[in-house]
Order: sequence, then structure tokens, then C-alpha cells
Amino acid sequence: MTTDLGPFARTRRWLRAHPLAFDAVLALGALVSMVVGSFADPHGPHGPTFGTRTPEPFSLLLMVLAAGALVFRRRRPRAVLAATIALSLLELTTGEPRAPVAMSTVIALYTLASRTDRPTTWRIGLLTMAGLTGVAMLAGPLPWYAQENIGIFAWTGMAAAAGDAVRSRRAFVDAIRERAERAERTREEEARRRVAEERLRIARDLHDVVAHHIALVNVQAGVAAHVMDKRPDQAKEALAHVRDASRSALNELRATVGLLRQSGDPEAPTEPAPGLARLDELVDTFRHAGLPVKVMVELGRDPGPLPAAVDLAAYRVIQEALTNVRKHAGPGARAEVSVVRVGASTEVTVLDDGGTGADPSPASAPGGGHGLLGMRERASTLGGSCSAGPRYGGGFRVHVVLPVT
Repeated sequence: MTTDLGPFARTRRWLRAHPLAFDAVLALGALVSMVVGSFADPHGPHGPTFGTRTPEPFSLLLMVLAAGALVFRRRRPRAVLAATIALSLLELTTGEPRAPVAMSTVIALYTLASRTDRPTTWRIGLLTMAGLTGVAMLAGPLPWYAQENIGIFAWTGMAAAAGDAVRSRRAFVDAIRERAERAERTREEEARRRVAEERLRIARDLHDVVAHHIALVNVQAGVAAHVMDKRPDQAKEALAHVRDASRSALNELRATVGLLRQSGDPEAPTEPAPGLARLDELVDTFRHAGLPVKVMVELGRDPGPLPAAVDLAAYRVIQEALTNVRKHAGPGARAEVSVVRVGASTEVTVLDDGGTGADPSPASAPGGGHGLLGMRERASTLGGSCSAGPRYGGGFRVHVVLPVT
């Protein structure tokens, strides 16, 4: 949006708010110009002279009627143009001396050209130019080559061209404004989409952290309670694992929540995000909780570092899958983890044998299923895939393919 500046800003704003009043002022100015011009003789001995001729009463009437029609030029542009053309033709064929009634046609043609499409403008403009000029040359009292006849042709042509230029500029400005508004709406929608995606990502991270560590704390606390009286040394070791798991949970929660801090808040922790480099630490926590885990990582001879998003996704998938094994597999369950880079993809597979008395699947637990959903969302976000389901003969299998490029 633009703001009018200058000493006439208030007047311009008032005229825009009252277009009929502006058209009335314009019609009055056109009438004064036509009347004044009707007293001038362009063929004086030393050039145009003023006051050497007087218009006829009929010409004055035609000028008043033409100026009055201009008051409605915006409401009925075609009707006003037709009326001014008819009045101009009457003056061209009967007026002697001729009065400049055609000035009203010039204004009406400009108005129509500025409010219609280009083909219509040029069709009507050419008809107006040819009609008025032809009648002035063939039926008027002046010779066909008189400069007044050429002037009618030139002025009507310029009116059509000026009106078309104004219409084009107005359409251009409207298009720019519409694009700006659409860009603003798109920017707001994009911001809302990014906020929603960030909330979902943080929710997945919180779920992975809390589900993993709380599951380990629950297992170790149960072990400590079971052996507290008979084997206090083993209970002490289990409580130490509870302390380590809770400390890790707090650290990861602090790092995740630090992303939500405002710019003026204290600095968030700068610890790097977890990845496959910390896979041994992750697996050790499960081994301490009583889940035997075998790990096989094969990333090729010289694969280069994995992208940060792929590295984090692989770590979280393994974390969530092993958590599900610990929560839902039966006693004596064993797990296998493999991370293999195949071409332009990294494949992560987590298997378990189900143990004894296992649930059919991780999603069968009350309120479960968010872990599998989170793994699928992580994979789909990176353009990969995730498949999970029971294995033939017992156990569960999670297979995730993450594109590296």
C-alpha cells in the first residue's frame, strides 16, 4: 500500500472517495475549455486569434449537453461515448464556425479505453477516429485537409492510446499487489507448516528419549526391588544404572528443550545430537538392563560421513526399536542390530527372537504404536521407508531404508 504525500494529498483522497464529484468538476472544466475555445479562430492573419468569432446558440447547447454527459462517464462509459459522438457529429456537420465539441468525445473515449480490454479499445477507438474524421472531412464546411480535421484524428487516437496505457498500468499494479498478498499468505502458511513440523519433530525426539530411558529405569528399578534383600550388591549396581539412565534422560531432555528457548534466554547446551558414533553407548544401556544385543555396522571402506539428519534418524530408530524389544519381548529375548550402507542408501535392521511370553507386536501395548509411527515419520521425512512386523517363527523385525543423498 502507498501513502499520498504532498500538499494536495487530502484533496486527492477526497476526490477518490467521491468520484461523481470529481467527474462533475472535470465536466465543468471541459465545458469552460470548449466555450473558451469556441471564441478562438485558428486561421487569423498572424496565427490563432481570440475574440474574432462567436459560437452559435446551438453550438453552446451542444457543448453544455456534451459536458453534462461527462458527469456519468464512469457509470455508463459506452453510453456517454455514444452520446458525445452523436453531439460531435451534429456540430461537425452544422456548426459554422465550428465549436470544439469533439473534446468531450476525447475524454469519453479515454475513459472507456481505461476501463475495458485492449481489443475492445482499439475496435471502438478506430471506429471513433474514422467516423469523426471522415464526417469532418466529407460533410463539414471546412476543406478535407483542414488542420481541425487532422486534429480530431490525432486527439481521438491519443485518447485511446492513453486510456489503454492507464488500463495496462492499473492491471500491472493490481497484479503486483495480488502477488504480494499471495506471497504474504504463502509465507504465513509456510511458517505455520514449519512450526507444525518442528513441533512434530520435537515430539518425536521427546518420545524417543523418554520411552527409552524410562523403560530402562523401570527395568532396573524392578531388578533392584527384587534382589534388594538377598543380593544388595546387585541391587546397588541396578540402582547405579537407574541413576545413569535418568541422568542421560535429563541431559537429552535439556538439549531438546533448549531448542525452544527464546533469543534472550541463556544459551542452550551445545552437545552434539546423538548419532551412530554413540551407538555403543546406547547398546550398553540395554545390555545393562538384561537385553543381549549383537551389533553389526558396515558402512563400506570409505563412505564418508553420513548426513546429520540420516545419522540422527538411524540412531533414533535403533533406540526406539530396542526399547520396544525390552518392553514387549518376553524373558530371555535377544536382539540383533545391523546398519549397512548399500549404494546411496543406509539400511537399518533390528531383529529380536521374541523370547518367551512376548506380545504379538509393540503396538499391542495399551496406548502403544507411537514408536512405530515415529519411525515411519522419520523415514518418510528423509524420503525413505520403514517396514515393521512379526517374524516367522516368533519375534519382531524393523527394517528402515534411509537415502544418503
